[in-house]
Amino acid sequence: ETFDRACAEALRQVEGAFSLLLIDKDRVVVARDPKGFRPLCLGKLGEAWVAASETCALDIVGATYVRDVEPGELVVLHADGRVDSYPFVEDEPGEPAMCIFEYVYFSRPDSQIYGRSVDRVRRRQGEILGEEAPCQADVVISVPDSSNTSSLGYAHVTGIPWDLGLIRNHYVGRTFIRPSQEVRDLSVRKKYNPVRHVLEGKRVVVVDDSIVRGTTMKKLVRMLRQAGAKEVHLRISSPPITHPCHYGIDTPIRTELIASSHSVEQIAEYLRVDSLRYLSVEGLLRSVGQTHGFCGACFTGKYPVGFEEVNKDVFEAAGDATPARSPEESPPTV
Repeated sequence: ETFDRACAEALRQVEGAFSLLLIDKDRVVVARDPKGFRPLCLGKLGEAWVAASETCALDIVGATYVRDVEPGELVVLHADGRVDSYPFVEDEPGEPAMCIFEYVYFSRPDSQIYGRSVDRVRRRQGEILGEEAPCQADVVISVPDSSNTSSLGYAHVTGIPWDLGLIRNHYVGRTFIRPSQEVRDLSVRKKYNPVRHVLEGKRVVVVDDSIVRGTTMKKLVRMLRQAGAKEVHLRISSPPITHPCHYGIDTPIRTELIASSHSVEQIAEYLRVDSLRYLSVEGLLRSVGQTHGFCGACFTGKYPVGFEEVNKDVFEAAGDATPARSPEESPPTV
């Protein structure tokens, strides 16, 4: 009990986003921050307990989903099978601020987070995007993999045939969080390859989940045109990202976010696309079925928990992790 109380006391002094496990000799303590920024769930595997960020992890090991850990909750899993749980916050934490970008990009489509199927939410994002931003085109393609299901939703609503226009190399990771522009450029070339017969002579709608710096998409658009696409229309299944995340995601500083300083028309010109449309904030909230309880600070700049403004590159460079970004990596001039 002393260990449990010490954990609760320590967590009360922590601000921000966290989902964590603490292991003692005869127990595991599971906790989620009071705002519930990140998903965290519990499952059973026989008599054993399993904790994971996403339910797909439970499926993979053969565990059965039991429930989500609630925001501000501390759960103690004892070696003898007992389970204790209680809120570790003394004051009312207020409304949750669950990260809505989990539905857009981070989580796997075969997971359920915050009580909803990621696949269903993403399909709904694509459907609403199709309602808000239809297009005269011959084919809809996705930028695999995170926009696969939203592109299917877009194609369903607009009636434009869906096809596989880009092949992804799954041995290359996410590009927007890679440290340098040179490494990101190489990753794009290694990560995607267009399917020429799907694209040649076609008016193509490309559905992607988001645009961060814009450099990845610019190279993809060039690849599609080189593969013979007659027109390239870009549809984004989330609103413009105008602010960085300060809750655990390594997004760029604000000056590197292209939508923070450029209009939609300017971004379209920079990307060399025939048209560009984003899902509205209202449309994104419609896709999850509620208008409150989510953090959308990267889209709105409304941060639910305060933070100290610091340049993370200083710490990365000081720790010899990654050199500070060069001036060449500033957002593009349109």
